[in-house]
Amino acid sequence: MFSSYAHPGRFIRLGEKFLPWCLCLSAAFMMAALYLGLFASPVDYLQGNTVRIMYVHVPSAWIGVGLYASLALMGLVHLVWKHTVAQCSLKPIACVGAVFTAICLITGSIWGKPTWGTWWVWDARLTSMLVLLLLYVGVLAVLEGAEDAQRGANSAALLSIVGVVNLPIIKWSVTWWNTLHQPASLMKFSTPNIHASMLSPLILMTVGFVFFVASLIFLLTKKELYERRILILNISRRVLVERLEGKKD
Repeated sequence: MFSSYAHPGRFIRLGEKFLPWCLCLSAAFMMAALYLGLFASPVDYLQGNTVRIMYVHVPSAWIGVGLYASLALMGLVHLVWKHTVAQCSLKPIACVGAVFTAICLITGSIWGKPTWGTWWVWDARLTSMLVLLLLYVGVLAVLEGAEDAQRGANSAALLSIVGVVNLPIIKWSVTWWNTLHQPASLMKFSTPNIHASMLSPLILMTVGFVFFVASLIFLLTKKELYERRILILNISRRVLVERLEGKKD
């Protein structure tokens, strides 16, 4: 079943069918989240209106971590099954993941300035998120710098799989070490200790981000697939021309 949907043509047709729905749902969820986050959620008694940056910072962090897990999965699929879609999705996932990880770090610094009194501290959570951004950049550098696309994809896939070791560090860093970063308020086994008026826009914004990211990755992967197809056609045409010229000689 997976291999059938991994066929480039079927992947593109299926993606184009759901793309308008994903974009509409993304816009609807994000607008609802912005309204609730700006006008319905209360002002924090300690941080004031500064806490509202949470509605961008936290979903961006979740998206950045989740996309890296997806990147490693696609890298594994590429190495084991050699699926074209998996290979062509490496660069799009890494690009989008790097952007959202950067947004997480930037908004975290903006949030940290009035809260901690500084733009940056070498906190375990912040440092591990910075490492995540560097891993994304490393994957992109390997993909762009390789002379052979197949070899570059293999190296990028291996790097993405090795980098998975950073994900549990990101998750449990505030538990393993004494850090300035606050502990988990939502992603924990006990009842989340965040009020429903703040939880609702947070969840809505996350869902909106997910639909937006899915749409963006599909469009970028589609672009990669078309570029790969054009490259193959050009190589085939060049080989055919050389053979015809050889016969004439």
